[in-house]
Amino acid sequence: WVGSQIVHLGDDDVPNALVFIDKYMQVPRIINPIVQVIRSLDHVATLPGQQQYIERKFGCVDACKAAILQDFFKHGFDGSGDDGGSCIDGRLTSAWNWCSRLHKKPFYHTFLLAGFQSFDGQW
Repeated sequence: WVGSQIVHLGDDDVPNALVFIDKYMQVPRIINPIVQVIRSLDHVATLPGQQQYIERKFGCVDACKAAILQDFFKHGFDGSGDDGGSCIDGRLTSAWNWCSRLHKKPFYHTFLLAGFQSFDGQW
């Protein structure tokens, strides 16, 4: 984790605690759909044709799960979205950037097979 060790409260980036809390409230909107996909992949693999797809693409369901999690934890909070603002801003921007590039990831179709709609969709 590369970033500032300073918690920004009362500066221009985070003028008050409510803004700070709101930033952290974005995390479940990012994480929950990923968790739902990971949890549902075992079931998806039991559907006709899906297990063959997952095995052909990833080798097995666990390897597919690992690919998703490894990619997210490598790029989702890497600080690449840092614009000099608060520490949480850079991490959230990195995570939202990861989300916006999901359609380019090798596991995108497994998200769709698992029922993924969007990071703001209903499950």
